[in-house]
Amino acid sequence: MSTDDTDGSFGQYGGQYVPEVLMPAIEELEDAYQRYVLDNEDGFMDEFRRRLADFGGRPLPLQRADRLSERYDTEVYLKREDLLHGGAHKLNNALGQVLLAKYMGKDRIIAETGAGQHGTATAMAAAHLDIPCEIYMGETDIARQRPNVFRMKINGADVNPVTVGRGTLKEAISETMRDWATNVEDTHYVIGSVVGPHPFPAMVRDFQAVISEEAREQIQEKAGRLPDSVIACAGGGSNTMGAFANFVSDEDVDLVAVEAGGSSLTVDEEEGVAPNSASLSTGNEGVLHGARTKLLQDSDGQIMESHSVSAGLDYSGVGPELAHLVDEGRVTPVNVGDDAALEAFHRLSQDEGIIPALETSHAFGYLEENPDKVGDLTIVNVSGRGDKDLETVIEETAKRDLDIAPDMSVFEQVGAGMMGASGGHSEGAQ
Repeated sequence: MSTDDTDGSFGQYGGQYVPEVLMPAIEELEDAYQRYVLDNEDGFMDEFRRRLADFGGRPLPLQRADRLSERYDTEVYLKREDLLHGGAHKLNNALGQVLLAKYMGKDRIIAETGAGQHGTATAMAAAHLDIPCEIYMGETDIARQRPNVFRMKINGADVNPVTVGRGTLKEAISETMRDWATNVEDTHYVIGSVVGPHPFPAMVRDFQAVISEEAREQIQEKAGRLPDSVIACAGGGSNTMGAFANFVSDEDVDLVAVEAGGSSLTVDEEEGVAPNSASLSTGNEGVLHGARTKLLQDSDGQIMESHSVSAGLDYSGVGPELAHLVDEGRVTPVNVGDDAALEAFHRLSQDEGIIPALETSHAFGYLEENPDKVGDLTIVNVSGRGDKDLETVIEETAKRDLDIAPDMSVFEQVGAGMMGASGGHSEGAQ
């Protein structure tokens, strides 16, 4: 099995499918990636790792999940990327790319974001490194991720709403690409996942590989051996490839990519909608955002709108290297529906005191449904914390009859009480 990306290809996937106007910027980035990231010119990687420790808080713990281990009768360890500064794995890549932009002499940063975690990470990194930043975010995602929008703003970033299409991640990437094509000389585009034209998939993987670098060493220290499996949720695939990268050559370690099964794996071609984001499981080969990969598309090759209860998994494609590893049989693609992800969100919160991102919840949903398939020792990558998702979880939980969900009647009680108190006070004041 080969994942040789020296020419930007992973088997039949990858490449550089971009307008001619972007090729000078792509070539410049290729050169910078080789010199600074791969060859550590001017001590770039040394500075990156130093800032990732001092600003980001690495290394991050690998924690045994005591109650989940008991529940599933297997040893469950959690890689705590939710403890990275900003609350998600996204800072690993954002800090690397913003620092690289500084080394390249760029004086403006742009980025796309879905759930807002990449946007907040980029905004934090840009503030940390003193470089102006603009974030493109779909209007649908702005509405369901308000706390992260505010976090980007208070870090000094401009947030540009994207109103075309469904206003989600796919459209945000497209708009950011247009901006980059117009301002290539002074602007660097910080792509948030292992997608896009070469060298982005390889470069983002390399920045995120610190996850599996730490986890591989930590599990041997704690358990005395490698895990039987590593489980990670998969949207575009940045946390997935970060969690997998240093285990790919360990053939005895199963690598499980958990996609968003949404409400159904069926596709409504007439409406142009796939009620899921399971590109690895159900997608077909095509080109999107500068790379050939697996996509959700109709029989005419038109990109379908995707869906997930989690904004961060709501993308119609997936990273080309991940698609290749699936074709090679090295990575197993699975999917978990909205309901199971919400149940897993509540379960991890109650059982382990860790409120996971809805993205991460899909990985725990798979563990709940398939405890007999993960072996005697598994690592689950906790890609981010769920603070950003609380409004969505409250809303989506209210629509469902979930036995595990907490009783929310306290809000009704307090609301009625406050209204009564307010009325009484007003009357007395008169």
